[in-house]
Formats: sequence, structure tokens, C-alpha cells
Amino acid sequence: MTSLTGIFSRKELKNEGKVFEPKPYSNPYVVGFGLGLVLLSAFLIMGRGLGASGAVSTVVAVGMEKIAPEHAAKNNFYKEYLGDGTTNPLKDWLLFEVIGVVVGGFISGSLAHRIKRTTEKGPNVSVRTRLIYAFVGGSIMGFGAKLARGCTSGLALTGGSLLSLGGWAFMLSVFGGGYAVAYFIRRQWL
Repeated sequence: MTSLTGIFSRKELKNEGKVFEPKPYSNPYVVGFGLGLVLLSAFLIMGRGLGASGAVSTVVAVGMEKIAPEHAAKNNFYKEYLGDGTTNPLKDWLLFEVIGVVVGGFISGSLAHRIKRTTEKGPNVSVRTRLIYAFVGGSIMGFGAKLARGCTSGLALTGGSLLSLGGWAFMLSVFGGGYAVAYFIRRQWL
């Protein structure tokens, strides 16, 4: 039997004749505390906090420089991510952080026996509609991250830990917006 979100999934996974049951998710309070330690370590070791949207912007800027170097050289947005030309912009801390998040997530999912191809959705929505909503929501979040000059991890976690008014306002807006929209889309998940 599989629940709506897969959180309480008891579906057995088979691998080489062995039957594996997914391990339960970690306690969110313990994971939150661990994330705080990771953020503190990032400040102590790297001298800066966490973030992800800067890595995407760096990859886009490098791609634009390869495709249209004159345009990239004249554009202030791209110049910010390309640097002064003395170092490779792909050697940025945030890029390695995002790669580590992807690799770490895969390892964690493998150890918990949760790697499977599926689309999490409610019973009242099709896979196609779910993917469209995910794409639209992700696009809005990406656009908002560029407007706010930081993503959820950069603006909320790093900014909030530095007691930035913008970081706290962002997090209150994210939670408030989530609760406001949840009423209108709840039927798709119930």
C-alpha cells in the first residue's frame, strides 16, 4: 500500500531476489539541527553560507559566454558571474555545493531504499497535470529567486542566520504564500 505522498510508503522494493522496505524518513527536528551545523560549517570553512541559485546563474553565464561572447561581455548580469577572467567561474563554491547536494541525495536515497521512478501526486490529478504544475511552480520560484537575489537556501537560511530583514521577510512570505495557495489546490492531493 502506498500513501499519497510516499512518506509512509510500505511498498517493497526488489533487488536481486532480496526484498527491501524503504526506511522511515528522519526526524525533521534532528535534520533541521544538522542543517544548522552544515550552515555553521560552511561559514567557518568557506567563509560564506549556503545557496543554489548562484550556481545555476553561473552555469547560464558560462553557457552564454560560449554561445555569444560579445553579448556576455556587455551584460552586467553575466559579468557578475563570469568574474574578472583570471579564474574559471565553474570553480565556484556554490557549483560544488549543488553537485554535492545531488550526489548526497542520491546516496541517501539509495541507503534508504527509496530510489524509484515515480511521480508523487494525489488521486485527483494526472501525471501530466502534476508535471505541468511542478514546472510552473519551479519557474515561479526561480524567477522569484532572481528577483530576491537569492534562493530559499541562500536568502532564507543564510540571510536568516545573519538576521537579515530580507531573509526573514522572505521566509514569512514563503510560508504565508504556501498556506494561502494550499486551500485552492488541496483537492488535488486529498
